[in-house]
Amino acid sequence: MNVLVGIKRVPATAGQITLTPDGQEIDTRYLGFTVSPHEECAVEEAVRLIEKHGGSSTVLTLGPEAAIDQLREAMALGIERAMLLETDGREWDPVATAAAMVEAIEAERAAGRTYDVVMFGNESADSAGYQVGVRVADALDLPCVTGIKALEVTNGHATVRRQTESGWEVADVPLPAVLTVKEGINLPRYPSLPGRLKAKKKEIERSTPQWQDGGLEKIRLKLPVQVGHTVEILGKDGDPGVQVVELFQRLRLL
Repeated sequence: MNVLVGIKRVPATAGQITLTPDGQEIDTRYLGFTVSPHEECAVEEAVRLIEKHGGSSTVLTLGPEAAIDQLREAMALGIERAMLLETDGREWDPVATAAAMVEAIEAERAAGRTYDVVMFGNESADSAGYQVGVRVADALDLPCVTGIKALEVTNGHATVRRQTESGWEVADVPLPAVLTVKEGINLPRYPSLPGRLKAKKKEIERSTPQWQDGGLEKIRLKLPVQVGHTVEILGKDGDPGVQVVELFQRLRLL
């Protein structure tokens, strides 16, 4: 079995997001980067599939030179091979991103490497477009199931489950297929020290995709309005001891 996982370099979700003065970019001077949580689960699921069925795993990302860090994080978890579709740093919309990934996958196919499962996170943590996996599947004419939270592969088929408001949906999909997974499908492991050391020594395969017009055009970025909160300290006469007792009494009544 061969598995390909697409990931994206995104700002750390716990970080304080600020914008550049022109509103065109995120100010990254004091901001860390990571892999989207859904994609962390996709990487973990790919590693588990190879551990169970054998084969090889590859991680793919489109982004700047700095995205190598996220590729090495995936390799430290057990992914064997990594490919960087290196960009000039500008933000690529879902149309251009999917087209570049499809081109890379087709180049792999022409070189004799095919994938049984192409896996993505359900959506990225920054733009949350929900589009790249679906667009890749459509371009490659492969079946696609999105938002899955359980996966079993047997006899050339993938049995997947996804949660809906009315319960669980189960689908049986012939391979090869494109699957997008949601956080909660597994608990991603932490990279080991030997895993990190091995990842540092592995070669990153690189190519430079061509920009494709026709997608979304960014006008400007805008931060959501921050909602203020007020806290009222209970008690009489401002006595801290009385306030604490009053607070615990109120909590016990809840």
